[in-house]
Amino acid sequence: MAADEFLWGAAALLGLVVGSFLNVVIHRLPRMLEAQWAEASHEQAPDNPPPLPATKPYNIAVPGSHCPHCGHVLPWAEKIPVLSYVWLQGRCRQCHAPIGWRYPAMELLTAALFAWSFSRYGLSGAALAWAGFAAALLTLAAIDADTTLLPDAITQPLVWAGLLAASLGLSDVSLPTALWGAVAGYLFLWSVYWLFKGVTGKEGMGQGDFKLLAALGAWLGWPALLSLVLIASITGAAVGIWLRVRQRLPEDGYIPFGPFLALAGLWVMAFGPLPVLPV
Repeated sequence: MAADEFLWGAAALLGLVVGSFLNVVIHRLPRMLEAQWAEASHEQAPDNPPPLPATKPYNIAVPGSHCPHCGHVLPWAEKIPVLSYVWLQGRCRQCHAPIGWRYPAMELLTAALFAWSFSRYGLSGAALAWAGFAAALLTLAAIDADTTLLPDAITQPLVWAGLLAASLGLSDVSLPTALWGAVAGYLFLWSVYWLFKGVTGKEGMGQGDFKLLAALGAWLGWPALLSLVLIASITGAAVGIWLRVRQRLPEDGYIPFGPFLALAGLWVMAFGPLPVLPV
């Protein structure tokens, strides 16, 4: 028992560190993609305004962690997951600008999911695989909530990782089940997209949602797809109605579907498909 508790604690600590890294990815990856798109747009259509010249390198690793308000470079003592947030009382030590609550929340969620993965699968490749799957879903949910983007840089590798995990026996589904899950997941939302657009003339979702459901199908198998879509749709509708009632969502506004797909993926990962549905 003591060995199990040590493993869970070590997994949680690893999750805190990974969660801190995910916060960096969530903040920087969309900005990196926007810069790449601006450059590509200018190359394809020279009449488009050129992107602003980069004065300094900007990627996941560079520059070092800093306050986005004043540029204060964070020393190691201000980068300790959760503890630094509590110590600084949720504010930058230099300019006292508030630090978003999502930073420690992401770290704690990742820690909890890592601890769950290792408690269920022990010290194994399967535990690492499912922990990585959960971390990717958290990242995608946060980026989509912020920007309505589901980056191909995460969704596409997640599909292939699910198929690889199935082929190596690291996930709970066979390779054929994972492969059909990826294909059916993509085609289902692709069909919904074109049906909705044909009827209304509007785009009801982004193409990143197709790829995310394909990734969920690759990891969880085709029998889980109905549960995934139902959970995501019900929770998304409930949140949308609540926002409308609270007058926090305009009549022509919409909320991204990706966070609810990610939530559904985490639910099915932990608890399995809905018991009332055939699997």
